Amino acid sequence: MLRQPLLDKLASMKLRGLLDGLREQMGNPEYGKLSFEERLGLLADREWNQRQDRSLQRRLQVARLREQAVMEDLEISSARGLERSLVLYLAGEEWIRSKLNVIITGPTGAGKTYLACALGYAACRNSFSVRYYQMSRLIQKLSLAHADGSWPKLLNSLAKAHLLIIDDWLRSPLTRPQASDILEIMDDRHKRGSTILTTQIPMTEWHERMDDPTLADAVLDRIIHQAYRLELKGESMRKRKSTLTQAGHPGLE
Repeated sequence: MLRQPLLDKLASMKLRGLLDGLREQMGNPEYGKLSFEERLGLLADREWNQRQDRSLQRRLQVARLREQAVMEDLEISSARGLERSLVLYLAGEEWIRSKLNVIITGPTGAGKTYLACALGYAACRNSFSVRYYQMSRLIQKLSLAHADGSWPKLLNSLAKAHLLIIDDWLRSPLTRPQASDILEIMDDRHKRGSTILTTQIPMTEWHERMDDPTLADAVLDRIIHQAYRLELKGESMRKRKSTLTQAGHPGLE
């Protein structure tokens, strides 16, 4: 077969990895020393890796994680309240397959959002669908969905995600309608999907931040009983980074 028609066919079938790999092999005589099976294996690996990378990028685009965070850059120490074995477990896929939750608490700047996004990125790597929302913006989105009639579609979208991340959970108290919406979301996801909540609000105050005690009981019942809890400690990560920046730029205060 002539080279160009073969390349054209690979391009038309959107086998980009195979196409790139074949072009590379055609331009490098060293590949001629390999057997047919070895060269085919390299081409298959190239196509597989490119497809995996494209799939990951699509999942990350949909997830819209706030931080570009990865587990490899996470500072894991007991001083920060992070147990290595638990963090490494959460970087895997078993807890999501088991439909469990994670609650990350701690003071402002402790790195809650970064940790949640790192876990979200790890979930995307493991081929799970992820959605990230700040609590205030999720509440706004829910309100707009009621107004424009897209509530059922949004609810279905939130229910289908393997992992839902809600950042700044209960930073502002919920009205009764808002708590009712959150209950619908959590009810749909209960034992069907995993949820990560990050918050600086102590769990002892969650109940009083929802206007209706009955709704509060129902919401919390669907979250806390099947959740891993991580309480971050230590100095603000933002303050530490700011100090490092100032050390490199003495003029900054």
